[in-house]
Amino acid sequence: MQGMHLHGLDLNLLRLLDALVTERHLTRAAKRVGLSQPAMSHGLARLRKHLGDPLFVRARHGVEPTERATRIAGPLREALASIERCLADDAFDPGTARRSFSLATADYGAFILLPPLLARITPLAPNVDLWARTVADDSTAQLAHGDVDATLTVLDPKATGAAIHTRLLYEERFVCVVRQGHPRVKKRLDLDTWASLPHAFVALRGTPGGIVDDVLAKHGRTRRVACAVPHFLVAPHVVAGSDMVLTVGSRVAEAFAKMLPLRVVEAPVELPGFRLSLAWHERQHHDPGQRWFRAQVVEAAEGA
Repeated sequence: MQGMHLHGLDLNLLRLLDALVTERHLTRAAKRVGLSQPAMSHGLARLRKHLGDPLFVRARHGVEPTERATRIAGPLREALASIERCLADDAFDPGTARRSFSLATADYGAFILLPPLLARITPLAPNVDLWARTVADDSTAQLAHGDVDATLTVLDPKATGAAIHTRLLYEERFVCVVRQGHPRVKKRLDLDTWASLPHAFVALRGTPGGIVDDVLAKHGRTRRVACAVPHFLVAPHVVAGSDMVLTVGSRVAEAFAKMLPLRVVEAPVELPGFRLSLAWHERQHHDPGQRWFRAQVVEAAEGA
């Protein structure tokens, strides 16, 4: 049956055949493939038995291929070269690459990372595109299913499993933001004022409760959430036009204070911070293009 010649054949023997056709000498061919001469002779014997042809005959200065070996030689060399190309670690040239990468993140991460990231990528890789996507509730599954190349997330590395790699990008702390000229907030914000002010709250999942509520509860206080929004980037605009207070990460707070009539003040009590990490799946770990992309993300984060 056509194609059955591969059944039971050690494909490594095809390298021996190619080397013998090229070198026309048993010792030189053995050296070419990294074998001893006895091992080369044994391999040739196996090939002869499998293909039912002597393949090579003795000549004055070595061996000469039979007609069968000569017919095989050209297609075999092409096939071996194709396999080598298939298995090679593809080089990634950002200057000529036409490729897109996807990064899942909340608007907080997009706001602080995308501008410096695009500033790095654009001159280095003019034909590389970046797709920012919504981070899923289960971002580990998002990576496992191949929906995105990487995520910017608060994932705990200990909870990700062996298939997920992480790289810490940001260590963030919370600060408070109020409008300029706020009638109740002077140079400092005290605990009683903070608790009694109306709060703007970023409820990413649409549910109440958060770090501020937990800390206030430890001090025997509660707060009134006067406005809950699903996005980080809406909240500063809400605060700029009201007497609300917003507790948010310092990078977003400082950035918006440069664009809107806002003041950044320290929280009156210590608040636990949070970490943002880059996460990716094992299947993306060794890809040259993905490695390049992750390196740009890290460089952009370090400069932000």
